[in-house]
Amino acid sequence: MQICHVINLHKGLTALVVGGLMLAYGNGSVGAWVYLALHGTYGMLWLLKERIFPDRQWQQAIGWPQAIVMFVLLGLYWLAPYLLIASGAVPPLPLLAGAIALNLLGVFLHFASDAQKHFVLQVRPGLIEDGFFARCRNTNYLGEVLIYLSFAMLAMHWLPYAVLAAFGLAVFLPNMRKKDQSLSRYPGFDAYRQRSGLLFPKWLG
Repeated sequence: MQICHVINLHKGLTALVVGGLMLAYGNGSVGAWVYLALHGTYGMLWLLKERIFPDRQWQQAIGWPQAIVMFVLLGLYWLAPYLLIASGAVPPLPLLAGAIALNLLGVFLHFASDAQKHFVLQVRPGLIEDGFFARCRNTNYLGEVLIYLSFAMLAMHWLPYAVLAAFGLAVFLPNMRKKDQSLSRYPGFDAYRQRSGLLFPKWLG
């Protein structure tokens, strides 16, 4: 089994989980439907991405015990829809609009930068210093953070923010550091690092 199999299962089940929560709690509010549309679509887009331009870092083999633990941890991302739907709270319209806008921006940055990385590396290895990566070395992670931040906004609870922060520190940040270490073997990396941000775009320098 590979890491991607666990991630893909989680992403693929998200729409069913959110829809099931809506049925279980009889919640057909606009907030619940917007959440289902955003998170459910994100899961389907992830599966399409894995089909068209998969990420090699998620193709590492893992055993069943690690896979089960990983799936349980990924299940923490479902706290946001649970908290929103079980509480019956309805997000105010400005918050809904802000979450949708943030989600769209995140999806764009995440998938478009992943596509650039995948197809450029098929042609030539080395640094990618233009396009989505001109001023930010991890635009794909920035997009993913914005996506899950939009879900946390809709939940209107501190727990999803804590989950996002925990994943950021335990998964995103180590992966970004590991990527920097790998790229440091290429000529020109030091100059590229000076003019680009680790997660957020660096506009000066």
